[in-house]
Amino acid sequence: MDIRAFFALALPGSVARWLADYADTLCQYDKQIEVDWVDAESYHLTLCFLGDISLEQVDQLEEIARNKLAEVRSFQVRINTAQYYPVSKKFSVVAAMSQEDEELNSLNRAMMEIALEAGIEFKEENFQPHITLGRLPVRNQFVPPDEWPTLDLFSLADSVILFQSKPGERGSIYTPLFNIPLQDMA
Repeated sequence: MDIRAFFALALPGSVARWLADYADTLCQYDKQIEVDWVDAESYHLTLCFLGDISLEQVDQLEEIARNKLAEVRSFQVRINTAQYYPVSKKFSVVAAMSQEDEELNSLNRAMMEIALEAGIEFKEENFQPHITLGRLPVRNQFVPPDEWPTLDLFSLADSVILFQSKPGERGSIYTPLFNIPLQDMA
């Protein structure tokens, strides 16, 4: 049995609420009402999308990730930009992101290496770690703003979670499969 899975960072409730307010301000650019805005309870920072994996690979991923992340320290992620970008041939996202965060980019690379070591092949040509605020088909009439509204907040990256993603009636349902705490910043 295969499951859809991805690595992510959890977001505290305060950050999710702030992002939900921010997403509300972006609705003005969705003139054709094409964006499927994500519920704040489902917000997370996606590090690496794996696609379909087997249950055996979940165990393998956990073992490899625990070893590779054993010495990785927690860090602050600055979420300071928003962007519209196509993530696949089928759909695009309106996302909150971190510009030029070397620690986040390093963690993203580590998660891709872990996936490859577990034998998971995936195409991440243009992937960037992001928080999906809304999804829409690639062919759409969404007009991204010339200048996005100001976004500047911080979230602690203190554990990496492997989530299972299942389609639900009101968007995807995310179930944590394992959680690997990062070392305290102190």
